[in-house]
Amino acid sequence: MKAGTDLAQIGSLVGDPARANMLAALMGGTALTASELALEAGVTLPTASAHLAKLTGGGLTRMAQQGRHRYYALADQSVAAMLESITGVAAAFGPKRVLPGPRDKAMREARVCYDHLAGEMGVTMLDSFIRKGLVLIRGEGVELSEEGAAYFAAVGIDLDKLKRSRRPVCRTCLDWSVRRAHLAGGLGAAVLDRILALDWARREAESRIVRFTPMGKRKFQLFIR
Repeated sequence: MKAGTDLAQIGSLVGDPARANMLAALMGGTALTASELALEAGVTLPTASAHLAKLTGGGLTRMAQQGRHRYYALADQSVAAMLESITGVAAAFGPKRVLPGPRDKAMREARVCYDHLAGEMGVTMLDSFIRKGLVLIRGEGVELSEEGAAYFAAVGIDLDKLKRSRRPVCRTCLDWSVRRAHLAGGLGAAVLDRILALDWARREAESRIVRFTPMGKRKFQLFIR
């Protein structure tokens, strides 16, 4: 089988408008029911269930059952990274909106990409970590330095837990709005969890937007300075 065959199969799954809307809704990292995803896609529940069967069969989503309810989520972070990259291509070459609204501005500034911080603040954060030597560039990837390990442990991040996970501690993800990399992997998720736990920011309901408080934004700037 040629590699292009697999690419075509993934493309056909992502390319359907209803399925694309479902996948975009799951980029927030929260598992959703078929009914919730039907609303996001603007289709009936039976149609949504058929789409979700295809996405799960194609390895892009996973399903977990709790009681009578079935919850769907992206299969893993690699799917989120792929969707973020596709969104970047669409933003670069697709139809342009002349006057993007405030919601677009907020999404560009700070949002969740699956489970880590994306947008301008996410890209700035990775730039700062690299500049300070906390994260080192290794070829096309990144890795945590000894100085970084001490720094993140001091701010309350459990690095031993991250290292025990099968997930990479550090990796980059191409940011669709800035078109540069932000921090993903276990460390990216842990940093966002810490930001939310400290009440520097909050997740906006039913959205990927992360809104920093004025005080939280100042503390974030000190954190990455």
